[in-house]
Amino acid sequence: MRDDRPLLVVVGNCQAESLRLLLDAGDVRTQRVPALHELTPSDVVALHELLARADLLVAQPTSDDYRGLPVGTSQLRAVLPASARVALVPSLRYAGLHPFHLLVHPPGLEQPDPPVVPYHDIRTVLAADDERAGRPVRDPLQLTVETVRAVAAASVAELARREAVHDTVVVSDLFTSPTADAMRTINHPGNAVLAPVAARLRRALGLDALGPAVTRPLLNNIHAPLLPEVLAAHGLECPATTDWTLDGQPVATTTVEAAHLAWYRRRPEMLDAALTRIEPLHELLRRPDAA
Repeated sequence: MRDDRPLLVVVGNCQAESLRLLLDAGDVRTQRVPALHELTPSDVVALHELLARADLLVAQPTSDDYRGLPVGTSQLRAVLPASARVALVPSLRYAGLHPFHLLVHPPGLEQPDPPVVPYHDIRTVLAADDERAGRPVRDPLQLTVETVRAVAAASVAELARREAVHDTVVVSDLFTSPTADAMRTINHPGNAVLAPVAARLRRALGLDALGPAVTRPLLNNIHAPLLPEVLAAHGLECPATTDWTLDGQPVATTTVEAAHLAWYRRRPEMLDAALTRIEPLHELLRRPDAA
């Protein structure tokens, strides 16, 4: 039986599949596409064939020849029919709820994510640096309400900058007063953010304002700790947590730290990359007047 509903394709990182599920309100046809960092050359052939038939594309801004494959935003646009509509959405990253954490993906370094959880913790990076240098571990960074707010403001400003540069839908305002469910980790938004982002994408694509068919929690397999200073900074009334949660099971922060320290000993090149990457955050966290 012929299906005349418009074909919608969503391309991006781990957030793309969640957005596809939320955008599919029954008035469009959708098909799962692997995350960009998982694509193989054969996947790209299938993706281009799919895009050649697509009516609607949602994409996260991506540079040409990403990982050596023709999946940059301009390259994907070139495959679309002339009548297709496109809406861009920035990759959603926000550190205001998890101010010690970073992603470090330097070009050319394979398997850049540490074990257990794929997030570098600035405190562990600094401890690994001290250990490698054979010096006493420096005093731990003290988190305050002011430093949390400074990190949060920097995250929103960077997101707004990328919105302007790439002419995406505006989503940065969703983080000005975040809820505890806004981000489960620095790059895993909760439904409290994903649902309104999907609604804005529907509007940008000219689709009716229909609610999503999926209401279950998305990107829910990893939850980073929510520290008391974070709750205080944002006025959140929920219990603080010190453990990670992986697939519903608690994992102690000390377990994660030990695994990461051992990994940095085996991967000195990743420690060097992490040390470079943490500098702007380190500067923010050291400022006494961070507010």
